[in-house]
Amino acid sequence: MAKVAIVTGSAGGLGKGIAERLCKDEFSVVLHDINESLLNETVSEFGKKGYNVIGVKGDVAKREDQFNLVKEAVNTFGRLDVFVNNAGIDAVSPFLEITEDQLNKLFSINVNGVVFGTQAAAEQFINQKSKGKIINACSIAGHESFEMLGTYSATKHAVKSFTHSAAKELAKHQITVNAYCPGIAKTKMWDRIDEEMVKYSDDLKPGEAFEQYSSQIALKRYQTPEDVANLVSFLASDEADYITGQAILTDGGLVYR
Repeated sequence: MAKVAIVTGSAGGLGKGIAERLCKDEFSVVLHDINESLLNETVSEFGKKGYNVIGVKGDVAKREDQFNLVKEAVNTFGRLDVFVNNAGIDAVSPFLEITEDQLNKLFSINVNGVVFGTQAAAEQFINQKSKGKIINACSIAGHESFEMLGTYSATKHAVKSFTHSAAKELAKHQITVNAYCPGIAKTKMWDRIDEEMVKYSDDLKPGEAFEQYSSQIALKRYQTPEDVANLVSFLASDEADYITGQAILTDGGLVYR
């Protein structure tokens, strides 16, 4: 019987790459996103490749949506084995211009979403009396706080902390909780970050913020979705059964912890 994984925020970007890798690992995968049209496109694309997937639209910031997501997965595939809390958003601004709206929006999605997803997944693992794996999207910004990314960095530090807390509390149920910490990938998120950095700079041109950050990578190339998916694939496998409470950097050599 195929294992079942949920990947939030998987209609595009790193989440899509993670979902596809888990499909290749022979998981049945529940694709999830708030963007219904993009979600439907990805479900269709994966279906044509012969992957066993369904799509569920939802907002990770809503606890009810996260529990419904798990319910839909179990209704379709009969069980749950892996929950990937991937969904997240960024914001770029000087510290003195951080707004109430920015704080509320980023924390509700990046932090509350991880908490609610972890709760929903853990409840299912406990009910089905099985081991389970929860894998969270952290970031290099969960280890290092970056200028102009104050709120985003704070949310990712919170994700790392909740990863540690949940791992400690859920270990007795044979549930592991880990996080992957990507660096600089050529995604739409980084395109937005670059665009915003240029707005707040007197001398940066489009593309230069991305180049400046990625030039510091020891392995001399920016990240691909596959680089992140390789780590998530391992954490989702039986080989990672003895790893819990870790926030693992996968950044090509940029932040060292």
